[in-house]
Amino acid sequence: MGSYPEKDVTFLLKDLSEITMEKSTDEREQAIQQGTHYSEMLPIEYKPTEEYMKLFYASLEETKHKVAVAVGVVAEQIVAERGFQTVLASLARAGTPIGVLIKRYLAYKYDQNFAHYSISIIRDRGIDEEALRYILNEHPGYSISFIDGWTGKGAITNELTKSVSEFNKMTGANLSSELAVLADPGDCSSLFGTREDFLIPSACLNSTVSGLVSRTVLNKRWIHKGDFHGAKYYSELSSEDVSNLYVDTICSQFPFIQNEVKSGFEAIAKEKRKPEWKGLESIENIQRDFGITNNHLIKPGVGETTRVLLRRVPWKILVHPNAEMNLEHILILARDRGVPIEEYSNMSYSCCGLIKPLEKE
Repeated sequence: MGSYPEKDVTFLLKDLSEITMEKSTDEREQAIQQGTHYSEMLPIEYKPTEEYMKLFYASLEETKHKVAVAVGVVAEQIVAERGFQTVLASLARAGTPIGVLIKRYLAYKYDQNFAHYSISIIRDRGIDEEALRYILNEHPGYSISFIDGWTGKGAITNELTKSVSEFNKMTGANLSSELAVLADPGDCSSLFGTREDFLIPSACLNSTVSGLVSRTVLNKRWIHKGDFHGAKYYSELSSEDVSNLYVDTICSQFPFIQNEVKSGFEAIAKEKRKPEWKGLESIENIQRDFGITNNHLIKPGVGETTRVLLRRVPWKILVHPNAEMNLEHILILARDRGVPIEEYSNMSYSCCGLIKPLEKE
């Protein structure tokens, strides 16, 4: 499955490509807010406008060096913490391009070929235990490093901690639930490339920057005992696929980043502080100031705000006044969809997407 070369990643996902389960954004939003779990259906893939794709290419050119440095910093932390007897397990799908980049960096820097899998984790449903069993059987004695793209308010960090703890109790395994991320604006991970809330270009797009793979699916109609969680492979989008272009562009920077990676890695090692979950204070401020009772409707940070605009029903977008210059893709998407943008400085994030509560209609 997927459009990456086989040597870059193996998707441990059941192929559901032949099944139609996409719902319109409005249908999906209504179902989610009435209690259907988001993992039981898929959104219709957003087809980016020409203007938006130009922005993706421009942002990739602008941030390729910065992303490469963050990849190097987090990859060096994984090696320092775990050594070379480690399997990379990226969380599908936002984690997948980052896992590919980390694998490529480690091959470039250390001439080591790390096994890399992409596996599913679903909020409130847990990690794919069949995938974990598969990895442990294939790589006895190895540790697993879980990888994601970025943190928002830490829901997946919490889900991973809980799921891995339950898996260890059940199987006697001794896996670490520490999550490695490229960017940690939520301040909820101790393995990270940067804590800056900036635009990671792979957050701009959906499947066309993630190997043409959909979000992961856990629906009993199609996923049975012993199956991996599911996903679809959108081969019909191959002409629009920029997954490999994205990875190759970032990797082209590896020869030029070693000094910055070294100083970034040393600064984090010297600081040696535990995550302080500073993002949660921002969430509390937003809940209070906008009268939002359900914090699932608050999606903080550039990556999560982008997702709200691409596949949920946004109520409004909050933008930190100091960050507006760097959020052009957010402003374009919001304009396209007629979503109000409001300046809001009482948060540690660059921006935040608020989902429309149904009762406000």
